[in-house]
Amino acid sequence: MREGMRATYSRRAASKNSEIKKDEQSVVEKEDVAESNLEIEKVRSDPSQLQSMTVKELRELTRRMGISVKGTKKDLVAALMDSLGVEENGKVGKPSVGQVSPSEVSLKRKGGTSVVVEQKIETMEVISETPIKKRSRTKQKSVKSTTLEENSVTNVKLNKTSVQKETLVVQAAVSKAGLGLSDDTEPWTILVHKKPQAEWIPYNPKTMRPPPLSKDTRALKILSWNVNGLKALLKSRGFSVQQLAQREDFDVLCLQETKMQEKDVEVIKDTLLDGYTNSFWTCSVSKLGYSGTAIISRVKPLSIKYGLGVPDHDTEGRVVTVEFDDFYLLTAYVPNAGDGLKRLTYRVTEWDPSLGNYMKELEKSKPVILTGDLNCAHQEIDIHDPAGNRKSAGFTKEERESFETNFLAKGFVDTFRKQHPNVVAYSYWGYRQNCRKTNKGWRLDYFLVSESIVEKVHDSYILPDISASDHSPLGLILKL
Repeated sequence: MREGMRATYSRRAASKNSEIKKDEQSVVEKEDVAESNLEIEKVRSDPSQLQSMTVKELRELTRRMGISVKGTKKDLVAALMDSLGVEENGKVGKPSVGQVSPSEVSLKRKGGTSVVVEQKIETMEVISETPIKKRSRTKQKSVKSTTLEENSVTNVKLNKTSVQKETLVVQAAVSKAGLGLSDDTEPWTILVHKKPQAEWIPYNPKTMRPPPLSKDTRALKILSWNVNGLKALLKSRGFSVQQLAQREDFDVLCLQETKMQEKDVEVIKDTLLDGYTNSFWTCSVSKLGYSGTAIISRVKPLSIKYGLGVPDHDTEGRVVTVEFDDFYLLTAYVPNAGDGLKRLTYRVTEWDPSLGNYMKELEKSKPVILTGDLNCAHQEIDIHDPAGNRKSAGFTKEERESFETNFLAKGFVDTFRKQHPNVVAYSYWGYRQNCRKTNKGWRLDYFLVSESIVEKVHDSYILPDISASDHSPLGLILKL
């Protein structure tokens, strides 16, 4: 009996060890695939790297990409650049259909709905499934990011299944570029909403932004960002604000929740951004290391004001106003209703009315732009789970009505929603429960402008790929 039991235990142990080895092997394979795709994306973003690689390294890269080619280094480089969709001058072009990697994907637009097309070696097949679900029979190793203009796919068979409510999307690899990306996917392109409407579609800034203005058009580009602690952003999170400036080439940067003290500002403000010599900061004095806002500009303003002019509201460093030739610009960090909604009454009966009245007073002399974390998801489209958050700070009935009464009803226009009436886009994702990777977010950050200049707004957008904070930056391009 004991010998039989020992034999049984031995077989079970051997089986368990075999399963562990398989799991370990699977993890290693996934890591290899991820590393391989990251290397490919790095080469795509900087094709000049190919010239400095050895023949051995080039051959290994062609093997990883599934390209069959022999010859000299020049032949290998040419084949890789053609497969990556990069022309010899370094510009992105259209990849050759015959040389596309088995993991290559292309996005097609059909009836306003994003459709994912997966290309395999032998065939192509549409993935017709609900968001964030996977087909067990489809072996997806990796996908690479493409835009609509980069597509080059022929003979694609489209599934005839209706996709009115189920928006099909792709989690595509993106370059980290040192800007704080938390993963190699584009989760914001996934429609995640507990109560979606048929016409709603997920946000994709790669395809939904208007063409750039001509160089001879006078315009101002403003970025706004809740950084959730500026010192932490720069140190522990290793974020380069200078690199963000080089990428976005903004004229003005508005910050919220800097959590700075006045002594910190003196140390950091002169080294934070080269070329932006006008810097205006306000810090909380009632609670150190809390709240705080700033405006950093390469355009010199006509005047600067801190706070709302109401002592009860101005001890937490929540508002900075600068005056330019054509408008006033405010950056604001609106108080959160807090745990247990303990500041809800203060928020909706005192703070919001004071801010709205202050803006209307400014508007008597010139138009007003308000940007920042306004701590309110205004409509159901602005939050992934409206029913489950009716009593949560930022989505209570009282806050939403206050937002409507004190800002929109007074003639200030939500520029992003005007440009994208049916787009589900978020600017905030909580750190808990992996919300950013699953796109369970809120749209709490805004650019509101006076009606008199709303037609001058060329673009209002969000930069969801910047994930160094729990909020992403948003931008406004205003024609002057």
